[in-house]
Amino acid sequence: MLARAITEPARRAPAALLAVVVLVLAGLAGLWAIEPPSARPTSAPATEFSAERAFTQVEAIATRPHPVGSPAQDDVREHLITTLRGLGLTPEVQDTVSIEGAGLSASAGGASLARVRNVIATIPGTGSTGRIFLVAHYDSVQVGPGGNDDAAGTSAILETARALLAAPRLRNDVVLVLTDGEEACLCGAKAFVDQHPLARDGGVVLNLEARGSSGPAIMFETSEGNDDLVEAYSHAGKPVGTSFAVEIYRIMTNDTDFTAFRKAGFAGLNAAYIDGAAVYHGPTDLPSAMDRDSLQHHGDNTLAVVRELGGRDIAALEVTGGADATYFPAPGFLVRYPGSLVWPIAVLAVLAVAALAWLARRQRLTGGRRLLKAGVLTLVPIVLAPVLAQVLWFAITLIRPEYAAMPIDPYRPGLYRLAVIVLAAAVVISWFALLRRRLGPAALAIAGLGWLAVLGVVLAAFVPGGSYLAALPALAGAVAGLVAVATRGWLPVIVVALGGAVATVILLPTVVMLFPALGLGLGAAGAFLTVLLGLALLPVIDLIHPVAGGQRGVEALRSRRRGALPTLVALVAVLVCVVAGLAVDRFDADRPALTQLMYAMDADNGTARWISDETDVQKWTSNYVSGDKRRIDDTMPAFGPEEVRTGDAQAADLPAPLLTVESDTRSGDTRTMTLRLKPQRQVRLTTLHVPGDVVVESATVEGRPVPVHTPNFGFAFHAPPADGIEIKLVVRAAGPVKFRAMDASDGLSELPGFQARPSGVGIVGSHTSEMLAVAKSYTL
Repeated sequence: MLARAITEPARRAPAALLAVVVLVLAGLAGLWAIEPPSARPTSAPATEFSAERAFTQVEAIATRPHPVGSPAQDDVREHLITTLRGLGLTPEVQDTVSIEGAGLSASAGGASLARVRNVIATIPGTGSTGRIFLVAHYDSVQVGPGGNDDAAGTSAILETARALLAAPRLRNDVVLVLTDGEEACLCGAKAFVDQHPLARDGGVVLNLEARGSSGPAIMFETSEGNDDLVEAYSHAGKPVGTSFAVEIYRIMTNDTDFTAFRKAGFAGLNAAYIDGAAVYHGPTDLPSAMDRDSLQHHGDNTLAVVRELGGRDIAALEVTGGADATYFPAPGFLVRYPGSLVWPIAVLAVLAVAALAWLARRQRLTGGRRLLKAGVLTLVPIVLAPVLAQVLWFAITLIRPEYAAMPIDPYRPGLYRLAVIVLAAAVVISWFALLRRRLGPAALAIAGLGWLAVLGVVLAAFVPGGSYLAALPALAGAVAGLVAVATRGWLPVIVVALGGAVATVILLPTVVMLFPALGLGLGAAGAFLTVLLGLALLPVIDLIHPVAGGQRGVEALRSRRRGALPTLVALVAVLVCVVAGLAVDRFDADRPALTQLMYAMDADNGTARWISDETDVQKWTSNYVSGDKRRIDDTMPAFGPEEVRTGDAQAADLPAPLLTVESDTRSGDTRTMTLRLKPQRQVRLTTLHVPGDVVVESATVEGRPVPVHTPNFGFAFHAPPADGIEIKLVVRAAGPVKFRAMDASDGLSELPGFQARPSGVGIVGSHTSEMLAVAKSYTL
């Protein structure tokens, strides 16, 4: 053992107790560091953020679904304008058409456009050096009222503006940008950065989002070269953010309004709370689902960071080509250091572990052959625990197949997450118990720290912002080990416990935050980090191990039998967590099982079909679609090449979109056409596609140039005007051109053959759920 001086039973028991107390306190402190603050009441001082005051705005905004272009969205916009005027501001509405390569039709090689109406207001500074932009979107998806996404961000901005106006003015201008059309295509943010005069000089943007209903407000994305911005963010009320999250998010394809600002060269930060994601984009995203502590955290941090930025030189913060910081939350502050230290720390961790291995061999605590065997065998828990976590979730979804349709997690995922953590911890402890007598605790502990150090180097090379997760625990553990091996008395126990405390403060909050970020479908990631924490705690586990069961029991347990008891206890604990999770997380009217269904009609031949993109067909959905998948881009090109499940449906009496020619000039095989696409009913969007045998040389829609993707040019237009949209095309074709037009509204309840969902069956949060599409071909 590393703390080898504590050998007598009389001294080992208090030593183990001390280590446990230190680790428990470290764990509680680490969890407290990411716990949202309590919501403040409406009686809070006027200069402070109050979640209860902000929540009144949430209730006003999220009364019903309000997607871009809907009458409900008009009502929300008028409420925002009235509220901003009541604060003494002069809001304006940016009413324009914008284009972005996201949303429906983008998967089919097209682009998405929308008519958006952004609400913008400025709080002038006393001597501005630049602008701070507070951004949130005020639209919702078509099936949900957006009580969290993003009434949370919108209300937080309104309450932040109120608190700013109740205090002396800041030096810098603060611009409130409440965007439209984020859910459809990010078009509102794109319209602002491309077209609005206030965006021409850039600035620093703070984007507020929510992808759930609870949890801490995490700063999960930054512009590049974030060193100074992270320093400013460290002044937040309770900063929760990790450079690891930023690195991972940069790899992912997810987008928010922040994407448009970042791509346009703005510096900035993106924050969201993400737990409770079962309500995401669904009808259950109601104001009542919101944890107001999360809203308080959002607002506290936003207000504090705005005030910090309000007195700084914005021009200096706008530089986005500098170095990134490494940072993570700790009790009471944000640990941060320059990215230039990532490699030195990673290398130092490797050297420290190597020094520990050398010293342990010299002190005859282990041998080279044992270290080598331990290093190889340490791969067992590193690989096995993530695999078992995935197997566990697979088994749970077999028992409850409805989980396959959940957007991220079940409604109550806590017990399942605990099961994964217990399972991973059990793998480490059982592995340690089985090999402890054969290879020695020192060899296993050094091997565990060695793999942490190696991972720190790998991350430094490929994901530098995440290197601290492995390098710092390895360094702390190795330094503690060196002191423990070289000293006697109580000092070895203290330093080993402190080394474990460092790993706990770093890794435990990351495990907790990673589960809602990735979901139980990727529970292997949480299991992997749990294993890393277990490996970092092996010296402490060794201190505790002989105490459990008494000295006689320790001597009685041999080899495999030594590993049987903790394994059995852990399996029982995992089983209890799973059974309790299944009992607690039942579907009902308030927390329904989620299903996804669409309807598409081909006006060319009067046929219709039900469509679902469910991974596994839910029981209710099976009344409409079969289990076989097929492509439908032959008749519905806007849905792209993805395979979906279909079923025959009765044709409804619905008019198809009308495509007419307003002008058409020819020059050889080249035609310059002006078309008008006009829905004949109330719709949310309309699309137009051209088959692959026609070359589209250029295109504009409502005066906006549209990228030409050939073959199969197409686009989707959200919130089309009542008089339709104007399309100008230059095409090369030997003969007539065939077009495929489609429009889509929301709601299936009036369709022939549709039966209302029973209680306990709901609608998945999807941009296409409940979509009713009608398509027609035109040859012009």
